[in-house]
Amino acid sequence: MSSERRLYVGANLRRMRRDLGLTQADMASDLEVSASYIALLERNHRPLSAEMLLRLAQTYRIDVAALAGNADSDDAARLQAVLKDPMFADIDLPSFETGDAATNFPGVTEALLRLYTAYQEEQLALADRTAEAHATGGAVEAPDPVAESRRFLAARRNNFPTLDDAAERLAQDVASHEGLAGYLKARHGLRVRRLPANVMVGSVRRLDQHRKEILLDDSLDTASQTFQLALQLAYLEMRPEVAAVLSEGGFTTESGERLTRRALASYAAAAILMPYTAFARAVEARRYDVEALARQFAASFEQTAHRMTTLQKPGQERVPFFFIRVDEAGNVPKRLDGGGFPFARHGGGCPLWSVHHAFRTPRQIVTQWLELPDGQRFFSIARTVSAGGGAYGAQRVERAIALGCAAEHADRLIYTQGRPGPESATPIGVTCRLCHRTDCTARSAPPIGRQILVDDIRRTSAPFGFSDN
Repeated sequence: MSSERRLYVGANLRRMRRDLGLTQADMASDLEVSASYIALLERNHRPLSAEMLLRLAQTYRIDVAALAGNADSDDAARLQAVLKDPMFADIDLPSFETGDAATNFPGVTEALLRLYTAYQEEQLALADRTAEAHATGGAVEAPDPVAESRRFLAARRNNFPTLDDAAERLAQDVASHEGLAGYLKARHGLRVRRLPANVMVGSVRRLDQHRKEILLDDSLDTASQTFQLALQLAYLEMRPEVAAVLSEGGFTTESGERLTRRALASYAAAAILMPYTAFARAVEARRYDVEALARQFAASFEQTAHRMTTLQKPGQERVPFFFIRVDEAGNVPKRLDGGGFPFARHGGGCPLWSVHHAFRTPRQIVTQWLELPDGQRFFSIARTVSAGGGAYGAQRVERAIALGCAAEHADRLIYTQGRPGPESATPIGVTCRLCHRTDCTARSAPPIGRQILVDDIRRTSAPFGFSDN
């Protein structure tokens, strides 16, 4: 191999080895080389020869193009994104230096990325503890597994490139078998059967290992059935990738770890149905039209909106979205902290946000500009979605979801076309206890730190009157 065409594949080789569950010594034994040589390749201290590339392809039956892909540039893009954090603003960090670091010091690069992710998790945990202290008057509460899982996802911006890459490869195999049912039959010998809800006894999906069948509740709509098949496939074939991502978390509760594992498996299922490259291309072509994208990928509105929050793969980023799902009582069963929106960690959200009004106009998209007390502006869409039903007498649950982004990205969305701009934003707060808009008539609780006035002589139009200091 000439000096002009030397191939350095350290990051890709290391990732491939880990995906296969091999140590450096294992790979060295398979390839009949020394473990130190594998270490030198992974550190980019040695180029990969054509002979070794062929030996790797034959031994592990891998795609040579995938191994020779530009993983170093991916790591460089991830490192560049981390170095945009305001804490590094006073340091001159040229992009070529970042690229050199990722190429020449892949181990150090990975260590820095892990350390920064851990830092983000700790920052989120601190915010949660502060909010809990305000909400409980300083009382110590039991660990919250839901908050723990949300912190894990938020610290990584709900984006997991290794899952996206593995799912994209799997999606290609599925397509060659004319769909999920055909692939599951050919690859795993599993037949798909749809049964009435009373036979499923409370399950929507069940893997019957004895009869080699995947059983589905036939009251599920088509998109939900397809998602359940993709989810089962993720559990069957993407366990190592999910486990590797999960191992990065320092969970204090078993339930928190299990909730996160379930979230990662769902992420993988969505990535199989909506592969990153194709989906990222489609969102730009469709101008982020959720309904049009849902039809294109045969997914539900909620599945599609959820997938749109994951498009932050370094170097291939799209609009950063935040996502929330609420029920009619105001409970929040799902929340994805993306796009820089400061969700309330305790208590209810702002009643002036249209996500709480979407129930008045079922299945219609409601758009809204939002402005927080600190001047930040966002754009959101909200719509109701339903779960359950599908048969007479079956319980149906209505929820509302909101998908939004910062104002600077909103012009890329089809929903802002022909409507007033951010100057028409609705003033909202994160939650009443943290909002200091004293004249808000929708307020349900006084803000922290404000003295309430007596109303013996004067009653304000707002629920509470406050002193000036």
